[in-house]
Amino acid sequence: MKLSDVKQALAGLPAVNFKLPDGSAVPQHFHVTEVGLVTKHFIDCGGVERKETVVNFQLWEAGDYDHRLAPQKFLHILNLSKKVLGDAEELNIEVEYQQDTIGKFDLEFDGTDFILATKQTACLAQDACGIPPKEMPAKATSSCAPKSGCC
Repeated sequence: MKLSDVKQALAGLPAVNFKLPDGSAVPQHFHVTEVGLVTKHFIDCGGVERKETVVNFQLWEAGDYDHRLAPQKFLHILNLSKKVLGDAEELNIEVEYQQDTIGKFDLEFDGTDFILATKQTACLAQDACGIPPKEMPAKATSSCAPKSGCC
């Protein structure tokens, strides 16, 4: 989800809710404690230099159980962050949320709630690591036998 998508969604919401990948809700008294621009500059295992930049939201809970972040207040925070984010409207969002450790999530929207979606690691240079490409599964309708020479 991009920053522009978040702003558009917030404009039509009566409340801001986040859900975890398992469907449970982030407690309603959460705070957005940071909005920032995060750039990762790295070398992958194949020796290719790469840069990734995302807009980062940090969600946090305190003991102020009556706290509620209104959509308009969240939009205000996002507008204040423009001096840090610059022209980042089309950058993807990454969300940090404290669990056993700080979790990093992608962000999705289901029309009502923001969904913290799981992120996965991946090798960006699989050919350099000797990882074979995934083979295409054989089609069930194929009449060719393996090693028959007809395919």
